[in-house]
Amino acid sequence: MRYEYKNVELICDTDIAEDEAKAYIEKYLEREPALTSLDVKIDGDFADVTYTYDTGRPFERIRRITGYLVGTLDRFNDGKRAEEADRVKHSL
Repeated sequence: MRYEYKNVELICDTDIAEDEAKAYIEKYLEREPALTSLDVKIDGDFADVTYTYDTGRPFERIRRITGYLVGTLDRFNDGKRAEEADRVKHSL
């Protein structure tokens, strides 16, 4: 079954009521307004939901530096910048 509501496509492996499809879409739109599609697989009383978001949104990197969650270092003073520069950087 395919259903579209509020520019979100829902694909389900079984037939579900229109109001149930809308409820799935509304629930996931509350979490993430950039939702583009839902893939729902019904297994008895359970639903396995896979969702897709708009990938055109910019990605913001958040790091934990010296006890602070920051996106950029532009507000750090010289001491904090030096701490960040002296950190051991790990790679995969």
